Amino acid sequence: MDIAKKFSLTGKVALVTGASGGLGKHFAETLAGAGATVAVGARRAEKVEEVVNGIIAAGGKGIAVALDVSDRMSISSAFDEIEASVGTVNICVNNAGISGRESALDTSDDGWDQVFATNLKGTWMVTQETTKRLIAKNMGGSIINIASILGERVMPGVLTYTVTKAGVVQLTKALALEWARHNIRINAIAPGYVETDINRGLLQSETGKKIIQRIPQRRTGNLEDLDGPLLLLASDASAFMTGAIVPVDGGHLVSSL
Repeated sequence: MDIAKKFSLTGKVALVTGASGGLGKHFAETLAGAGATVAVGARRAEKVEEVVNGIIAAGGKGIAVALDVSDRMSISSAFDEIEASVGTVNICVNNAGISGRESALDTSDDGWDQVFATNLKGTWMVTQETTKRLIAKNMGGSIINIASILGERVMPGVLTYTVTKAGVVQLTKALALEWARHNIRINAIAPGYVETDINRGLLQSETGKKIIQRIPQRRTGNLEDLDGPLLLLASDASAFMTGAIVPVDGGHLVSSL
């Protein structure tokens, strides 16, 4: 059995949303490194161009697409562009998200709507667009939603983020059930605290040190810790997996209350 071939993404076309930096940028680079042609999508056109240039310089294949996941017209246009350039998306990583860091009492209607429009509705609309096009071509595919351990546990100060990620968990399961007959697999990765440029200051602070003490492995995650789960779910190695929520959190979800 050729194990490497099972994990290969050669010939696949992948879309990563929110890929201008952080987790999304790393996901795009990882998929390209495994052989996929990657459409790098985000609102900041100049940033996605930089990511694609890096992928190409490393010997991979990629294209940049302008994409606002909260706008259905933007989604449709991006998919049209991808299809015309490199083919039908058969791996989709729904990574775009915003945090909405406000207390429950301070959360406005507009703030609530903005987080939901990106984190939950945006994930739904991109997933639906991916699936419609796969079914039209009689193709199977893999959709990977980026949830969070806060979809299953809670912390103060991020009400809307927590609720939307819980919604992503249930969206993943419900769509996996409905679309399994089309050979479209829908799974989710639920990261814990993974260090990025955005949260590095927090995690290195005294507050961050306290957070780390609650993680059984007593460390935060590195971007590379997500590579294995991502490639598993994107590739044929997970052909019999759908509706799964895969925590990557150093054991944080199973820590004692």
